[in-house]
Amino acid sequence: MTGKLALAWLVHLYTALGAVVVFLTILSIEQLKFQEAFWLMSLAVVIDATDGTLARAARVKELIPWFDGDRLEDIVDYANYVIVPCWFFIHANLLPSGDALWLACLPLLASAYGFCQKEAKTSDNFFLGFPSYWNIIAFYLYVLRSPPWINAFTILFLSVLVFVPIKYIYPSRSPRFRLLTNILGSLWGLAVLAIIYLLPEPPHSLVFVSLLFPAYYTALSYGSHFGAARPNSFSKRVIHENAPAVWTLDFDTLDLGATMDRGYGPSGAARNQFLQQRRNIFSSSLQTAPA
Repeated sequence: MTGKLALAWLVHLYTALGAVVVFLTILSIEQLKFQEAFWLMSLAVVIDATDGTLARAARVKELIPWFDGDRLEDIVDYANYVIVPCWFFIHANLLPSGDALWLACLPLLASAYGFCQKEAKTSDNFFLGFPSYWNIIAFYLYVLRSPPWINAFTILFLSVLVFVPIKYIYPSRSPRFRLLTNILGSLWGLAVLAIIYLLPEPPHSLVFVSLLFPAYYTALSYGSHFGAARPNSFSKRVIHENAPAVWTLDFDTLDLGATMDRGYGPSGAARNQFLQQRRNIFSSSLQTAPA
């Protein structure tokens, strides 16, 4: 086994360690060691946030093409972001006692659907439907000490949103305000770690300040989704009033062109093919424009 191949396998092992973190987190929750459980949930997020970068650097898909690292990651993510938080809902007594079991099962079913969508992560780098951020939901329901009935309605509402095809920002690949989002996300992560360190009685001011980033994330996601959809809700094309029908502007083409101008989108031969197509569209439009 070559050094590069061994390194590629180590990256897969690193991803698989997330499953070990799942097991340890469940044990901590069983023993009511909630602070320890949150530290482990944070470790799971760190692994998930870094294994993709390591995989690309080690060229794992090229060196081990027959092993599906994406499937491994989905299995680990479902366990960490869905099963563990639902286990936490039960053992931390966050739900109404008579309805706790079926309420905790709702995210399991909803996110099973969400994870299995082919467009769960869209080609333009968004999550489709509410992402399975149940670990974050469990964290805030616990530190805010909200009443069980509010927690129940929160879980009901978010479980329904999994099925609603709204696009949510993929923070590290956001097409808008990526740098700002990553900076704010990093500051939020530090605030969350400080709250965990200060459990069981973190300052209320720190908890509420930390909620600003989830609010920003939600606003940015909904703004991007509904803002992008607005032009197409009226007409696919805009036609010059004095020009023949071929005098059109294709918003899909322009949007992709703008995306590529910012450094995203296809590359290599695909990029050249697209650029030629865009030149042809504008060339034909100018030729048919009224004098």
